[in-house]
Amino acid sequence: MTALAKLLRTTAFRLTLVYLLVVALFAAFLLGYFALNTRRLMNEQIVRTVDSELAELTGQYEAAGLRRLVYIVESRANQPGSSLYLVTTPNGAGLAGNVASLETGVIERTGWVETSYRRLEEPDGGEHRALVRVTALPGGFRLLVGRDLAEREHLFRIVATAGRWSVFIVVVLGIAGGVFVSRRVLRRIDAMTDKARVIMAGDLSGRLPVGGSGDELDRLAASLNTMLERIETLLRGLKEVTDNVAHDLKTPLTRLRNRSEAALRNAASPADYRHALETTIEESDALIRTFDALLMIARAESGEPRAGMAPADAAAIARDVGELYEPLAEEQGLALTVAADAPAPIVANRELISQALANLIDNAIKYAAVPARLSGAPAGAAVAAEQPELPPADVTVSAAVVGDRVEIAVADRGPGIAPADRGRVLDRFVRLEQSRSQPGSGLGLSLASAIARLHGGELRLEDNAPGLRVVLSLPRAASA
Repeated sequence: MTALAKLLRTTAFRLTLVYLLVVALFAAFLLGYFALNTRRLMNEQIVRTVDSELAELTGQYEAAGLRRLVYIVESRANQPGSSLYLVTTPNGAGLAGNVASLETGVIERTGWVETSYRRLEEPDGGEHRALVRVTALPGGFRLLVGRDLAEREHLFRIVATAGRWSVFIVVVLGIAGGVFVSRRVLRRIDAMTDKARVIMAGDLSGRLPVGGSGDELDRLAASLNTMLERIETLLRGLKEVTDNVAHDLKTPLTRLRNRSEAALRNAASPADYRHALETTIEESDALIRTFDALLMIARAESGEPRAGMAPADAAAIARDVGELYEPLAEEQGLALTVAADAPAPIVANRELISQALANLIDNAIKYAAVPARLSGAPAGAAVAAEQPELPPADVTVSAAVVGDRVEIAVADRGPGIAPADRGRVLDRFVRLEQSRSQPGSGLGLSLASAIARLHGGELRLEDNAPGLRVVLSLPRAASA
């Protein structure tokens, strides 16, 4: 009883019962409509046949008189079949035919009538039903022609019986199918519920079972599994961020404390205190920039800035940000080139796209002159003849439409990133060994990647042979 009660409470079983009721009602209506139309068609056929025969007998009476009519009626009445004939005198006495008795008053009125009757050959037999037409002849005589309705009623009973059995079979099969489907759905839902309890208990690696049939439950389970993967990734990232924040911020905070303590212990003049305070402010500004970057990444991943999205031109953004960084590139002895002439329409938060591009250009400028510095030559200067020939130290910013995407790319001639490390550097606080000596927090590429995902795009790291090419790929918007 518990299983039955549980089954009755399932939505699938209730929907099956409702569907079954609708199908049964529709089947009953269809079969009833078919039976009634069959009955109507048989009535029409009887009417046509009787009218034709009545017209023929009336013509015989008018042409040859009563004797001829009686002869023909007697001849036809003795033939087996369902036809009925009766000729009566003006006072109602029968002259010829195969009808022994009728309902009272039938012979007195003309026209069509459905009546019960007894046949002449079986006066003591049961009553039958017939559809007859009575016509008044000259001289007060009456002529009745009709058809027995036993065949019609028999066919109607066959259709009605078939209809009842059909509805019964539909109901039985429907209930059986509903029980089968509901039990199958219930088993799958129970399995999903059990797995969900395991996941809620803390095992985020668990996934809802997928049957492989591709039905609604499979699609729902697949969507929930994708959501669980995303949640697991976010929680893992949160843990990594927490660990990285604790690890990477511990050093500057300890340095701040040590410098402050050293200033209090060793400073001998106001100049020493001033220097200590200036150093502390610089360290504090770096920490604030780190936290600002973390907050901006969190905002981008939460989707909050989507409300500020509007049509924009990626080429114009590239030109504006590139122009802003040209003086910094010149200070480093680099040539910064912007190739963004054709419009590149996007729907984006202009501030965030500018911030992401600024991070990429800043990284490119920071690392573009590393080969020159490693060779011992100043940035942008010619390399000594005994040194290996190095590529020109420059940075290229471009924005172009590629198919249904808009790609904003920043390319440099720096040391680049090995293919094995390109996925790892998009995580927070990840800094490769060759960049440890450079200022930064390891959040620039993470922020750019988060902004790209916010806009439905992606951040790709490619080989610039030599150097690195970073591509911010965004969906293209319809041109104005």
